[in-house]
Amino acid sequence: MSNIRRLVLDVVKPQFPSIIDLAKQLADLKGIEGVDVSLVEMDAKTESVKITCEGQNIRYKEVENVISTNGGTVHSVDKVSTGSTIVEEVPTHQDSESTLA
Repeated sequence: MSNIRRLVLDVVKPQFPSIIDLAKQLADLKGIEGVDVSLVEMDAKTESVKITCEGQNIRYKEVENVISTNGGTVHSVDKVSTGSTIVEEVPTHQDSESTLA
């Protein structure tokens, strides 16, 4: 079975812990080499964040456990890359807006 190499998640979390602390906890997991956490939206009590993890063997359940232990919930899995190399998405004509009038 192929290893997960990149995982992009839409997460809702409380304002504490900070995205810095959450990113550090995720980066400490075995199989993860880098983490990016971006704030998408914030309200009085929660933050919506986009989490991108990259590594050689990401274990989704461990990532999900760190998020839930910190009071967060995975809203959706937005992208997954597996295999011996990461394949970048290629834009197609369907991805661009129509310019026909």
